[in-house]
Amino acid sequence: MPKKEILKRYVLLIIGLFFSAFGVAVTKRGELGVSPISSVANVMSCKFTALSLGNWLIIWNCVLIIGQIILLRKNFKPIQFLQIPVSFLFGWFTDIGTLCISFIPANIYIIRIIMVLCGTALLGLGIALCVTANVVMNSGEAFVKAISDITNKNFGNVKIAFDISCVTLAVLISLIFFDFRIVGTREGTVIAAVCTGIAVKFFSKLLQRSVSKILTAG
Repeated sequence: MPKKEILKRYVLLIIGLFFSAFGVAVTKRGELGVSPISSVANVMSCKFTALSLGNWLIIWNCVLIIGQIILLRKNFKPIQFLQIPVSFLFGWFTDIGTLCISFIPANIYIIRIIMVLCGTALLGLGIALCVTANVVMNSGEAFVKAISDITNKNFGNVKIAFDISCVTLAVLISLIFFDFRIVGTREGTVIAAVCTGIAVKFFSKLLQRSVSKILTAG
């Protein structure tokens, strides 16, 4: 692959990360829960407020990277360490997005729902761009792939099980830290879980041809 195309793909990855992180920030602003993979970090940020949601996302993503190393051992390729700077970028972009939309009022339920839907759409757009870039997987998807590879199970089925596990863990953490109350995981999490895949498919179909031409153009 030409160096120019590789550079374009990494630029596209960064753009995709920005949209994904901004989507998480918008969804978070709705205070109805975030996407399943971010739900654990969201609950932790609600309890331990000294660290931002972006910081907790960095920690969570690094935990998933360590999980991949444990699962794959020698099969963990050195290039996958690029997931670390990707995780930091995602966390920083999330905090930037949170700051940018902090002025938007979220005290009316319909506005909260709209923000969840808009955030989910942005997240879907970001994921579609990252997938099209096809250079480094985010830690969540890479962790799912690691489990899929070592168990010989379908990636999609493992992804569903992983998302359910993330939400379950988030609820358990909430019950422990908030006196048996569920905090940070609500109907917005369900909306994101159901609609993110739809948004990814929509934007992938919409943008893949034109973006691929840009990537391969001399």
